[in-house]
Amino acid sequence: MNTSENRMIEENQKLMENKFYNDILPLNRSGWLTTEMFIKAVVDLLLEFIKETNNPNTKVINFHHPTELIAKLDLRIPINPTSLQKVIEDCKEVLKYQVRTGHPRFFNQLSTGLDLISMIGEWLTATVNTNMFTYEISPVFVLMEKEIIETMCEIVGWPPGKRDGIFSPGGAISNLYAVNAARHYMFPRCKAIGMVETPNLAMFTSEDSHYSIRGAAALVGIGVDNCFPIPVDEKGKMIPSKLEEEVILAKKNGYVPFFVCAVGGTTVYGAFDPINEIANICKKYRMWLHVDAAWGGGILLSKKHRHLANGIEKADSVTWNPHKLMGALLQCSACLICHEGLLFQCNQMCADYLFQQDKPYDVSYDSGDKAIQCGRHNDVFKLWIMWRAKVILVKVKFYLKLTLFHD
Repeated sequence: MNTSENRMIEENQKLMENKFYNDILPLNRSGWLTTEMFIKAVVDLLLEFIKETNNPNTKVINFHHPTELIAKLDLRIPINPTSLQKVIEDCKEVLKYQVRTGHPRFFNQLSTGLDLISMIGEWLTATVNTNMFTYEISPVFVLMEKEIIETMCEIVGWPPGKRDGIFSPGGAISNLYAVNAARHYMFPRCKAIGMVETPNLAMFTSEDSHYSIRGAAALVGIGVDNCFPIPVDEKGKMIPSKLEEEVILAKKNGYVPFFVCAVGGTTVYGAFDPINEIANICKKYRMWLHVDAAWGGGILLSKKHRHLANGIEKADSVTWNPHKLMGALLQCSACLICHEGLLFQCNQMCADYLFQQDKPYDVSYDSGDKAIQCGRHNDVFKLWIMWRAKVILVKVKFYLKLTLFHD
């Protein structure tokens, strides 16, 4: 950086020291130059962070213990507003101590890397700052989500007319959607009157499954004690014969078995349960089959490794997190349902201030009434733009090589 560039930076910093929130858009309609300068200064910080993150010679984290970090950071909310320069400095300070999750040597639970195309998608999403509950407020993204859900269901193997789903805030909530949908499918009166007329329900899941399955049992009122863990073999896969034994035992004890969760990539070992055999048991005892493929859903894009999830097309629902094996930015999770319209039936509350039926367009595109949320973040664009821009299979293969290496 030459002398003139350094002088310009210093001048801009001095200018920003005397500028505040009310000097930029939207409060100051004539403040575009200050607005542009401020945003560009923050973007420059982010670009430098991206550059450093991808340098293998930098640290993954400048680690400090909590008490040490508290002493270094000023986290208080001040009485008076800070200057725009202070905002920029705060951003720089945050990045200084943040974990570089895109670093070549960063390895953490399941989500890793900083995919720049997906990141650009998230930047645009934040800039647009819209909701996902109606077509009128988010026309492009609602159509985009519908298309991506359709594509993911097709990849799972479900035929047209049996494809539904929704993006949710993470795999735990996607699993919750699945449990709630399964109960509604078999006991629809629960939505209106609760569990008073419902028999004692039993759920079954691998002992190595994600804790959110038990959490969903608690949240919907079935109870953690009624979610029975099924033993796994030496490779971490659910043992189908043990599942059937537990189902038979539950029936003898007065339970109504209704839900089984098979895992498409366990959290610790990456094990895939034998879905075909589990599906046969579910069909025999009339139980809903859910596949939690939050970790391993991306395997469906690999011709070489897709066989690990054989039978997934027989599932009633699937959790698939593109922010894991596919490498999209956090968070990006979909709950896919092989019963078109069930999410509407299960979650619809008919809020007429939002979901009027006399709008001048096809209101079936208003997706908010099939969500348990009202406000819902747009998690689809960063996936859509990334999926179109590159062959995701390349990243899937890379992550699989890492998995096999650590195995």
